[in-house]
Amino acid sequence: MIAADALVKRYGRKVVVDEIDFTVRPGHVTGFLGPNGAGKSTTMRMIVGLDQPTGGTVRVNGRLYHEHRAPLREVGVLLDAKAAHPGRSAYNHLRSIAATHGIGNARVREVLGLAGLDSVAGKRIGGFSLGMGQRLGIAAALLGDPATIILDEPVNGLDPEGVRWVRTLMKSLAEEGRTVLLSSHLMSEMAQTADHLIVIGRGKILADGPIGDVIGKGTKTVVKVRTRESQELMSALAAPGVGVALVADGSLEVSGMSAEEVALVASAAGIVLHEVAAVSGSLEDAYLALTAGDVEYRSSSAPRVGSSKMGENR
Repeated sequence: MIAADALVKRYGRKVVVDEIDFTVRPGHVTGFLGPNGAGKSTTMRMIVGLDQPTGGTVRVNGRLYHEHRAPLREVGVLLDAKAAHPGRSAYNHLRSIAATHGIGNARVREVLGLAGLDSVAGKRIGGFSLGMGQRLGIAAALLGDPATIILDEPVNGLDPEGVRWVRTLMKSLAEEGRTVLLSSHLMSEMAQTADHLIVIGRGKILADGPIGDVIGKGTKTVVKVRTRESQELMSALAAPGVGVALVADGSLEVSGMSAEEVALVASAAGIVLHEVAAVSGSLEDAYLALTAGDVEYRSSSAPRVGSSKMGENR
């Protein structure tokens, strides 16, 4: 378990993490989301002792990270897949880490196999692709068979098979009763992997709850309707608190009514419906709504390719 209590991190006058409280519990995959500059990486670094809090505490399995006598057996972490000597082989890289905790070579070979790196175990890391480096970083995080796993952008650079492997691995680790904290900017992947979400923006916790609750609070459910009698249905649905909009594909979106209520109104008016379904918002919709006011680095409109201004600056 990971527990943060009034956790603060300042760099000079800049507050990066602003007195946050959260708990990452075992048995779940917890997604850690937030815009660039929100404080995610700093928080994860404080969890594993790479940055010291300005105030508050964060404990892993009941202790501060530096209090664990064998931290690799308590928490496995991937924060930077490039943090490996390029001249070493994958096998020797993991052996050097394992040696610090008395972990045998059999476990090194086991995690190499788990990560699908058996065939390249003797190759130098400097020749690895981004995805292979990610697999090696995950293998290193699992070396000590830890109860807690923290992975930052673990699917970065992975092909579809690798993405599915990470997804399945995270779920299986959680099912074993481990604590899994997973950071990613891929909303579609997070929606398939996480059970629980913590959303941070400008150093503050914006949401903390089951993924369904976070999506439900951050989006609205509408009823999508298809009919050849759109105008007649719009008139029949007109009522206080009910919104009806005609969308680009010719369907109607109804808010303030359930799908069953819409169907009953249409039936009473003799209107034939070709489709009626409740449509919930996505995790991406909820995330963008939650963080709309907390994006620190916001892009301006992109210049037109081949514009005269771009040409003048060449």
